[in-house]
Amino acid sequence: MEVLLLYFLFINILVFIFAGYDKSQARKNNRRVPEKTLFLMALTGGSPGLLTAMLLFRHKTSKTSFIVKFAVILLIQVALILAYVNYKK
Repeated sequence: MEVLLLYFLFINILVFIFAGYDKSQARKNNRRVPEKTLFLMALTGGSPGLLTAMLLFRHKTSKTSFIVKFAVILLIQVALILAYVNYKK
């Protein structure tokens, strides 16, 4: 269980850093982090980190297609967590 918690901590910190870096690069009109990379990191457990970065840095918050895709990832993750919790009962 500790390994799983460390993994989630690591992936969330990593996606937070990547999103912050992407925002910094966007301001400078430099090469960006691909959205696929951010989505993959969110899908593998980094949703809280990406959501925090989006709100803190105001990053990708006005891009509807990004918000919709991210919301789908969040809904899938919540559904999986609920299914797991109900299965454990």
